[in-house]
Amino acid sequence: MKAFQIEFTAKEHGLLREALQHYGISKRTLASVKYSGGHLLVNGSEVTVRHPLEAGDAVTVIFPKETQGKGLTAEEGPLAIVYEDEALLIVEKPPGQNTIPSREQPYGSLANVVAGHFERHGIPSTLHIATRLDKDTSGLVCIAKNRHIHHLLSVQQQEKRMNRRYEAFVHGEVASTKVLITAPIGRKGTSIIEREVREDGKFAETEMELLQSMAGISHVRLKLNTGRTHQIRVHLAHIGHPLLGDDLYGGERKLISRQALHCTELQLDHPVSGERLAFSSTLATDMRALLQS
Repeated sequence: MKAFQIEFTAKEHGLLREALQHYGISKRTLASVKYSGGHLLVNGSEVTVRHPLEAGDAVTVIFPKETQGKGLTAEEGPLAIVYEDEALLIVEKPPGQNTIPSREQPYGSLANVVAGHFERHGIPSTLHIATRLDKDTSGLVCIAKNRHIHHLLSVQQQEKRMNRRYEAFVHGEVASTKVLITAPIGRKGTSIIEREVREDGKFAETEMELLQSMAGISHVRLKLNTGRTHQIRVHLAHIGHPLLGDDLYGGERKLISRQALHCTELQLDHPVSGERLAFSSTLATDMRALLQS
């Protein structure tokens, strides 16, 4: 498969470098284009970033082909694809699967399976996961097929143009219909894994909406306004409503054997076309069963 490329028509006079900056192409990306096998074309001829553009010039940026890192093994495996084009891959991750491999579990992750998908289809990209989920969290995951696309998605996240919503089941009956949780999160001093609310932590904010109260548990919808590690889990435990199944943060596993958290919605601007995209995912089977319990 050919290398990823973008094309646009110059709107005004100026240097090519300035036009590329307008399209979000970073200095780091330009350096990779220059030194790692990419190309800058204006009206079909190769040029440098100092090339003077005229309004109406056709610009093509051909990005260098990427190769998988040696530490990631491509594997066969089920992959629930929700959307795919030349820039993006949106998938549903099942519960119990790591998003990326670890030293203790180098195989079987979503990243391993996606690497296998790229290899089978000749997609010249390494793995760029824009939205990670914890091992026991299920639902939508966004993956970029190019370093430049990953950069643009990161900018969207910083500007809060990429939105994710989750559904969860928590202990206790939530009293308010809507709750805004604002509490700083930092690493717990006695653990390399756990986080906690602490004064010297980083600002973190979560919106919670009550969907349904049942006997001793509540079904809620959540929106992250920041993206701290374990944010939802820590914030819910902090307000006295830990996730069902989340025994790391005070939840019990009587009704479900993993944290009852699923990414149900993902909204973003397509990094190439600018079109607003919206994806949705139904709850995993074990969480749907809680609605009938």
